[in-house]
Amino acid sequence: MRILLVGAGGVGGAFAAIAARRDFFERVVVADYDRARAEQAAAADSRYVSAQVDASDPASVTDLCRGHGITHVMNAVDPVFNMSIFAGAFAAGADYLDMAMSLSTPHPEAPYEKTGVKLGDEQFALAADWENAGRLALVGIGVEPGLSDVFARYAADHDFSEIDELGTRDGANLVVADDDGNEIFAPSFSMWTTIEECLNPPVVWENGQWHTTPPFSEPEVFDFPEGIGPVECVNVEHEEVLLMPRWVDCKRATFKYGLGDEFINILQVLHTLGLDRTEKVRVKGVEVSPRDVVAAVLPDPATVGPRMTGKTCAGLWVTGTGKDGRGNPTGPRSTYYYQVVDNEWSMREYGHQCVVWQTAVNPVIALELLAEGTWKGAGVLGPEAFDSVPFLDRLTEYGAPWGRREMSG
Repeated sequence: MRILLVGAGGVGGAFAAIAARRDFFERVVVADYDRARAEQAAAADSRYVSAQVDASDPASVTDLCRGHGITHVMNAVDPVFNMSIFAGAFAAGADYLDMAMSLSTPHPEAPYEKTGVKLGDEQFALAADWENAGRLALVGIGVEPGLSDVFARYAADHDFSEIDELGTRDGANLVVADDDGNEIFAPSFSMWTTIEECLNPPVVWENGQWHTTPPFSEPEVFDFPEGIGPVECVNVEHEEVLLMPRWVDCKRATFKYGLGDEFINILQVLHTLGLDRTEKVRVKGVEVSPRDVVAAVLPDPATVGPRMTGKTCAGLWVTGTGKDGRGNPTGPRSTYYYQVVDNEWSMREYGHQCVVWQTAVNPVIALELLAEGTWKGAGVLGPEAFDSVPFLDRLTEYGAPWGRREMSG
């Protein structure tokens, strides 16, 4: 297996550090628009080489694939570049993986009721091309989407005879401090992507169809495990809701994120001021995207690890009718499947903060399973299309095991 890693930022750098400890691949080409950043990530292993890439240009991706004999393209940049990387990989005859799907466009007349172009629609529209070519595009294989989708497959196969709701719930108690120990606002993940998913109309799967709601709707307090505790979570647009119902039968699917009042207020102010816009505006003779400016002035998520304390939790809350080992219904069941990663551990073990590490470990595992032939397929597929057990077993082997908590009520 010869991998082209597109993007050497927070998640890309963590991917490189995690993969360096494994032996399932022959070569990783670490590519970034910033060649120096690619070189830094590539220094993690002698099997790595660095390159420059323009992720917005499919030909740039194709040329790198052909020049290095790439078999798999790993997309680790913001999803605004998904379709160009997706196209570049296909043209080169390589398989493709990403951690966030092609972007959505709200419904023009009823954005908070009806879906417009949904997350992943552009990629799924090309599924037949990938399948006919015998190539695999494994989409949404980060942590959320990704691990949460693996949990959905596991719940359906092993614990539930009928599923009422697949509810992804994400929360943390992370704190970032300045040099004087004062808490500061510093997102632990790409601010560009966070703005995109939090301010777009959230999608809910219900009664066999998708619909939307206003941002930050249906607040609930969810009690996260391993000392994180209660966090208020709200509806956010996310890929799980668009992926899970395609492969797992459920009456409802939701995604709720523990943002907190401060973060929600900041996002609302950015929207009010138009600073969430991606369209470029002219400022003193220079054209810039307001959202790009916001992302640029905030601390780089790849650098906040040493200033961060706490844990992050990704998980899936499943409700419905349970089943026994023979597949017989056993009555009502409510189970939370989760993974918690402590920032102190990920910084000590890998030198990368917990949120980007937790995201990056999942595509490394997926690539290893593909290299072994344990996972195989063609077309545009989500993590739900594959056997969950080998993935979850490997997650424990990588040092961040998953957990399961039975819920009351």
